[in-house]
Amino acid sequence: MNSRNPNNLSATDAKNLMLGLEEDKSWQDRSNCLETDPDLFFPEDVETKRMAKAICQTCEVQVECLDYALAHNEKFGIWGGLTERERRRVSQQRALARRAMPTSFE
Repeated sequence: MNSRNPNNLSATDAKNLMLGLEEDKSWQDRSNCLETDPDLFFPEDVETKRMAKAICQTCEVQVECLDYALAHNEKFGIWGGLTERERRRVSQQRALARRAMPTSFE
């Protein structure tokens, strides 16, 4: 056990906890995947990937899940119905959109 991080939190979670910025993850309690084998969301074949994405498509917290994955730079698995490659594309598109936004209101 790490004495600086006794709960084995990620560096981001530990920093947020120290700053009093605990993240609301209550959306996870309403996710379709809660009662599903987690291995399904880390697929090694096309069929398993399709099954995981199908579960996500009907999930009421799909947007929250995707936002969480993007905010935490999740590298592996299906999150919010998207693969790693699809999330990278969304992340890049969002970054381009932010850069295109005007910096001041004139």
